[in-house]
Amino acid sequence: MEIEEDIISPNNGCARMGGLAAVRLRPRSHVRTQGLSEAAHFTKKAATCVTLFVLLLSLPAILWADTVSGRFFLMGDGRIHIKNMHTGMEATATLVNPDGSLNEEGFAKIDEVFEFPTREKGEHISPRLLFMLDYFSDLVAPGKLIKMESGYRSPDYNSALRDAGGNVAKASIHMDGMALDFSIDGVSGKKLWEVIKNKNCCGIGHYGGTSVHLDAARPRFWEAATSKVRTGESDYNRHIYLSTDYDRYRAGDTVRLSLSAVSNYGFGIKRTVALVDDLDGNKTITTAQIKSQDDGDCIAIPDRKTSHFITLTLPANLHEGRRRIRIDFCQRPFEQMPLKTISNEIELVGPAR
Repeated sequence: MEIEEDIISPNNGCARMGGLAAVRLRPRSHVRTQGLSEAAHFTKKAATCVTLFVLLLSLPAILWADTVSGRFFLMGDGRIHIKNMHTGMEATATLVNPDGSLNEEGFAKIDEVFEFPTREKGEHISPRLLFMLDYFSDLVAPGKLIKMESGYRSPDYNSALRDAGGNVAKASIHMDGMALDFSIDGVSGKKLWEVIKNKNCCGIGHYGGTSVHLDAARPRFWEAATSKVRTGESDYNRHIYLSTDYDRYRAGDTVRLSLSAVSNYGFGIKRTVALVDDLDGNKTITTAQIKSQDDGDCIAIPDRKTSHFITLTLPANLHEGRRRIRIDFCQRPFEQMPLKTISNEIELVGPAR
């Protein structure tokens, strides 16, 4: 057999049946179907068109499963040029392959610049953070070098900075691989702060000077005068935050959730989570179950790694629209710890595959 492209015209049989472009299969001998009756020929052609129609309908789902294109609300051109100003490590990385999948090699380069222990963590620096960084850097200074002043911090390093008197939060999101401090030559820190703040997408802080803090956690903004670092504001897990791995999903997709801004581990989360359509998490649309080998309704979160690999499957009957995910806590070690946390907004864009 050989494949022959057939550009559909209004007079083409498949066009009359479905209006779809077709690919016609022919024997290499180009033997025609002249011996067939008109009815048999039409039946055979109709069957071919229906098959192609089904394949074309399934194509978006196939592509969706393997690509990230369009799965984040904010994405730039997919290329980042970044330098760690402390270590001198520098990389120009492509985040997305030509087929739309995540470029593992590109993310590995970024991890090195951030000094992120990829193998130990079993993950990369937050893709949402990097795509937001790509988006904003393209917006204000396309193609320019991103000068990173602080990337990933281990818990020990974060504690050492605090002990030395640094302006460092106890539950810093830098420890979750979801934050960086950076500057771009020719762009004031104040301008960066204002551009990012206006999107209300993420955490953005400015302490003066040319650099800003950007993180992929709860949307909020602050300046030096309104920063609450070293006030104890984040103690007792008071600002614990829930993030999804992507922004857009289909019904039936698997979602990976991460908790950040955790000051103390050793608590639990309830197995049943709610999908809600309000910011406060009170209007439940439906529920889903967290996947875990733990018995019972309260799943233990003993450490950071466990808190970054919480997974569930979205119900197959979810309708399109904007939603959030609510997790309820159990075995709370402090009265001050909230009863629940609400995720970033996600968008349901289609039915189950």
